[in-house]
Amino acid sequence: MITTSLAASAPAALQASSLAPTPHFDRPTYLMCPPEFFDVDYVINPWMAGNLHRPSRDTAFAQWRNLYTHLKRIADVRLLHARPGSPDMVYVAHAAIISHGIAALSSFAHPQRQTEEQHLRRWLQEAGFLLWETPRETAFEGEGDAMFDADGRHLWIANGSRTCLHSHRHIADAWHTPVTSLHLVDPRFYHLDICFAPLADGHVLYFPAAFDGVSLAKIEAAYPAEKRITVSETEATHFACSVINVGRNILMGSGTVDLAARLADHGFDVTQLDLSEFHRGGGSAKSLALRLSDLELAESL
Repeated sequence: MITTSLAASAPAALQASSLAPTPHFDRPTYLMCPPEFFDVDYVINPWMAGNLHRPSRDTAFAQWRNLYTHLKRIADVRLLHARPGSPDMVYVAHAAIISHGIAALSSFAHPQRQTEEQHLRRWLQEAGFLLWETPRETAFEGEGDAMFDADGRHLWIANGSRTCLHSHRHIADAWHTPVTSLHLVDPRFYHLDICFAPLADGHVLYFPAAFDGVSLAKIEAAYPAEKRITVSETEATHFACSVINVGRNILMGSGTVDLAARLADHGFDVTQLDLSEFHRGGGSAKSLALRLSDLELAESL
């Protein structure tokens, strides 16, 4: 249930909104959008190539509902209504990044996805979130390219084909938080969320070859060797890094048995789900659920 409180830890956005009340959650909470109009209608990333109109909407809906059911067991889930003409709305995590009641909104690089922005903006406004707008000329794609560390005190943001480097400081200023910029160099990994995932207890899951040398050095300087979990190219191309992590729980796509076992060795409870229809559009578990609540709510799970 949403109540209201002041997000005192986010001075920049609060000052801009005259200390307006913001949502407060009692447990981990996510937003999902059902795949009512999901399809591959165009090609704006390498995964879409060869998949035009190939997804089965019935299969996609069954896979989405299975993810929704499993996430409901460990978190609350709100729903954003899908809209015709926006087939990628199901990848709702690409549309914003949220912390302490402040939502930094995306400015999608491709016009095909810009139609989604108004629908999420309206939902977040009605739910009481403070909105941190991104200028249209500054490409930024939400949790697709920006992620907080597990403690919520540091931002990792990627620049590549979808998010520009110029956006990084602007986004971090919403919370006055430190930010580390990472450069993506493999077009298959057009978003950070399919090659990098900060996990609970200071772990990180990543595909090293997706980054340039400087970025890789930043990652490996921030996480000790015993906390770094690397994935192979085969695992990465099965969207192994696109995970939903709630405390010790991880929801991820299927097809990476060895990785699931390695994650279990690090103390995680892993659930693998078939999300193959969404791989055709270039996303998996992480992109299908936008975190609304603060990260610390998941610490005891």
